[in-house]
Amino acid sequence: GEIDRAVLVYPRFISTLSQRPELVQLLPVEPPSQEGEQQERRRLDYIFEPDPQSILEQLLPRYVEVQIYQALLETAASFFSAQMVAMRNATENANDLVSSLSLTYNKVRQANITREVTEIASAAEAMAASSRRR
Repeated sequence: GEIDRAVLVYPRFISTLSQRPELVQLLPVEPPSQEGEQQERRRLDYIFEPDPQSILEQLLPRYVEVQIYQALLETAASFFSAQMVAMRNATENANDLVSSLSLTYNKVRQANITREVTEIASAAEAMAASSRRR
């Protein structure tokens, strides 16, 4: 079958914290819009060796390959970047949880120590009071 248009959609890597969806039309290839002086240069006649059709037949598959390869690289960079950010966030959350649990553990431990000291002091005071009565 034939296709009218081929479009490539991928996550464009902007930075570690930012990726955005990108839509690129692969086929048909449209020349960039040119204005002014560039448009005048474009009207000049060029001599092509081999003929323009042969050049296009050789370059077009390579162009599509490069566009797809670039999309794959940016997708991989976006994936690894998002994975790195997710792991950093998970590590920070785990560290916060460990700190919170350590604080709770230390409070409970301190409360148990205080209770035991109070029990020992009460027992010692009761024994001292008991020995004074005799």
